[in-house]
Amino acid sequence: MARFPLVKSSSWISLLLTCCAALTLQAAEGPADGYERVGFDRLASFPFTPAEADPAKPDLPPPSGASQIPDKIKALDQQKVAVTGFMLPVKMEGGLVKEFLLVKDPMMCCYGVMPKINEWIVVKMVGSGVKPLMDIPITFEGKLRVGEMYENGYLTGLYLLEGDRQAETKI
Repeated sequence: MARFPLVKSSSWISLLLTCCAALTLQAAEGPADGYERVGFDRLASFPFTPAEADPAKPDLPPPSGASQIPDKIKALDQQKVAVTGFMLPVKMEGGLVKEFLLVKDPMMCCYGVMPKINEWIVVKMVGSGVKPLMDIPITFEGKLRVGEMYENGYLTGLYLLEGDRQAETKI
């Protein structure tokens, strides 16, 4: 079994605390260049239980769970927002990330905790894409779509950001 020195462990904890603090601070600021700052504290502030599909009718989508999304969150639909989170690349082209998940916590990935459905945003970048930057909080700006999204009959998310640009990273 490998042993890790306490110094390295402390460094990771410090980095994690720094990232979380930066994420909290950026979400708390006011509007940025016409984009409303929206944090995961707001987007994930409600419980959402996905409806189950009827196994006897596999071709029909499951009943909508839209009534579980609060009106204050639905009001963000089609709005220009700035959201800070951590990138998990999904689709790359020419060395740039075109599509990714923006999650509220760096530990929400294959080695961490499975995020709740309202703790990630599917981001599809308009244009050529962005450089892959993982493990640091990054702010993306664009038009937010709020509502259930399905792919091949499976619920894939509640939020889609049509990414206009990546804001300057400040750590």
